[in-house]
Amino acid sequence: MLTKRIIPCLDIKDGRTVKGINFVELRDAGDPIELAVRYCDEGADELVFLDITATTENRKTLVKLVRDIAMHINIPFTVGGGIRSADDVRLLLENGADKISVNTAAVNNPSLIDRLAAEFGSQCIVAAVDAKYLNDKWYVVTHGGRNATQLDVLEWSKELAGRGAGEILLTSMENDGTKEGFANALTAEVSQAVPIPVIASGGGGSLDHFVSVLKDGGADAALAASIFHFREIEISQLKKHLHENGIQVRL
Repeated sequence: MLTKRIIPCLDIKDGRTVKGINFVELRDAGDPIELAVRYCDEGADELVFLDITATTENRKTLVKLVRDIAMHINIPFTVGGGIRSADDVRLLLENGADKISVNTAAVNNPSLIDRLAAEFGSQCIVAAVDAKYLNDKWYVVTHGGRNATQLDVLEWSKELAGRGAGEILLTSMENDGTKEGFANALTAEVSQAVPIPVIASGGGGSLDHFVSVLKDGGADAALAASIFHFREIEISQLKKHLHENGIQVRL
């Protein structure tokens, strides 16, 4: 059985790590390089870097910051935000990213996933799906949660897997930053519907929230931000708790 992964997320705005609630009300959470080094030392399995305003500001990801972080860590590193082309991906990989995450650009042009998977390999492509609950249904949203689409989250996740995405990073906007638990039912639906790993994101606030999303939600990994940034939960403490609850993790 594959071990489950714990992944801290650095949401970057103006070169600083930030965190909000439901994608808004952002507050400063520290220096991204210092946080990346700490998470590496604390036993994080991977690290995700999301340049959260790159798409809305119509610019590319902060390449120098990606390079600076990559020089200080030795765990897999996923980068997202403002990625629109194979050239964008190539530049980030050349500067230390191991994987890239695409959301808005894939919604605008689904064949981008096919092209990126063919050129760089599915193992490199993380399809980010931001989900919002509207009219009793989960829909995909883009541009950092600002723009709603008519895409059904489950059907879109299946399409992404079919086009060659290697993983799905599933974030519930309803749960994001609330610390009231992950969207377990949605995560379970997506996990059962696709043949690729699903990373659950949004809502982690207690040790048992992680247990439930990895067990009941069927997630392959759980991602969180503020609880790690502000040391509300230590990664080593979380992994020990997961292990004690029968979940295989890298200790």
